Amino acid sequence: MAEEIITETNRETATDHAYGGAQIQVLEGLEAVRKRPGMYIGSTGPSGLHHLVYEIVDNAIDEALAGYCTHIEVTIKPGNIIEVSDNGRGIPVDIQPKLGIPAVTVVYTVLHAGGKFGGEDSGYKVAGGLHGVGASVVNALSEWLTVRVRRDGAEYEQSFKRGKPDGDLKKIGAAASTGTTVTFKPDPEMFKDTTVYNFETLEKRLREESFLNAGVKITLTDERELYTPVLEDGQEGDPCYRTEVMCYEGGIKSFVTYLGEKRNLEVLHPNVIYLKGQTERGMAEIALQYNSSYNELLLSFANNVNTPDGGTHEEGFRTSLTRVFNDYGRSHGLLKDKDENLSGADVREGLICVISVKLQEAEFEGQTKAKLGNTEIRTLVSNMVYSKLMEFFEENPGVAKAIFEKAT
Repeated sequence: MAEEIITETNRETATDHAYGGAQIQVLEGLEAVRKRPGMYIGSTGPSGLHHLVYEIVDNAIDEALAGYCTHIEVTIKPGNIIEVSDNGRGIPVDIQPKLGIPAVTVVYTVLHAGGKFGGEDSGYKVAGGLHGVGASVVNALSEWLTVRVRRDGAEYEQSFKRGKPDGDLKKIGAAASTGTTVTFKPDPEMFKDTTVYNFETLEKRLREESFLNAGVKITLTDERELYTPVLEDGQEGDPCYRTEVMCYEGGIKSFVTYLGEKRNLEVLHPNVIYLKGQTERGMAEIALQYNSSYNELLLSFANNVNTPDGGTHEEGFRTSLTRVFNDYGRSHGLLKDKDENLSGADVREGLICVISVKLQEAEFEGQTKAKLGNTEIRTLVSNMVYSKLMEFFEENPGVAKAIFEKAT
């Protein structure tokens, strides 16, 4: 047996515990999620708590991307219980051939199980939930969770406690509509800091989802307490639950306008510039507008998932934007031979931009999907921005000149 070596470095951490086959642990089912929740939701603080809601909403958004969902309702119930309901197809309830249990049970109890892994047998062409762990992770980190499915003219229900089935899937009646309703209570054993949801935090994320999916209606309601609204005439209205209804037909163009108006910025050109391109591997759309400020605001998304750490779609945009400005500026005399090329910081000064890409096989770094890794999307975005923005400048020289004067 190896001799233990004690040094100043390891004096506090050295152990004389046995280390053999019996010490190799195998975590089964959803035990791994409860053992290391941060690996799946980033943290067990407020951000992780809200991430549970995002995972379930993302599943409903995927139904919208597939063309089957038009309305998503998110409700914060008394006791900080969350309910997410959609009018999509409803999670399948038939028996999953490999495991021999209902598909909805598989989705909520088995990691890396879902209909979004691509290929001919996939239930989705494009989806944000690509790891197949979202629903099961929410289940694992909930004190209890109930899923109700409306599908094929019937309504089904199954309940779980801390990730484990609390009875079999049951048919509870007839259904005139289709969709899925998920109700869950975050487990205080997992979320020791807080289990209290913040309305504004959820509203911000859900508004983003609404902008990114033009025409999809998202309703957020807080049933924890009544509040008294102030009407336009200054009078108090009847007490009611706080509710926000979000639906934007203009998509990401409306998003850019909203961001500018919220900050009360003076725009350099009235209309938002909109660029769109597509290949067999994916699609990219970009909306941008310049204002008189000196700040840059760039938000990027991949399959409706916010990528705060950027990635290849942002890289393609930034590189190509700089190239467009310099090439157009020199070819139209806005940059003289003696002038240095504009830098990336120069051309992004006063810019509000939203980038949204949709991919069949999105590659995110980690389950929290903070950064996009697909190399092919860099080329798609770069080529699209160069050709489309150059074309826009050629057709709108007045706008181009106003932006150039700002950059130089």
